[in-house]
Order: sequence, then structure tokens, then C-alpha cells
Amino acid sequence: MEEFWAYILGNKDNSVLYVGMTNNLRRRISEHKEGAGARFTTKYNVNRLLYYDGFQTRAQALAREKQLKNWHRDWKLNLIREFNPEMRDLFEEI
Repeated sequence: MEEFWAYILGNKDNSVLYVGMTNNLRRRISEHKEGAGARFTTKYNVNRLLYYDGFQTRAQALAREKQLKNWHRDWKLNLIREFNPEMRDLFEEI
């Protein structure tokens, strides 16, 4: 059972992407949507869940977060499109 999550958020037109990690995906995305997320996500209105991946340990999720943060923007967009071809906000599905 997954207890930790790496995720990618986007703003309205996906011109800004944010990579994060949490132990409670629904709560954390709710915080981002309410403007209580990271300063970066609040400043750029980044609150649409585009991608997420579950892990059993914090170390695994943190490693994935670090990996994604080091990826080029195009690589992230390709990953998102494979996972979420319509680039929809996936919040209601979690």
C-alpha cells in the first residue's frame, strides 16, 4: 500500500510546473488549492494535479521527487502526457 507520494502540479496553462512529495496526497493538494502550499505554488497559482506516483517508503518518494526536480521541462511534460494524456486536473480522482 502506498503511503508516500511524489507529484507534479501545473498552473492553468501548464506554463509553470512544480514537483513535490507528501505522505498525504489529498491533504497536500488541497493545501495547494487553498493557497496554503509552498510560496512558489501560491505565487504562480500552481494547483492542478497533473501526475502522481505512490511509494511504500519516504525514502523512495523523496528519491523520485529529487529525480523529477532534476529533469528537463520536456521530460516532465512527456511523463505527464503518458500518465494523463488530457492534462486534466486529477485531484477529484484521488
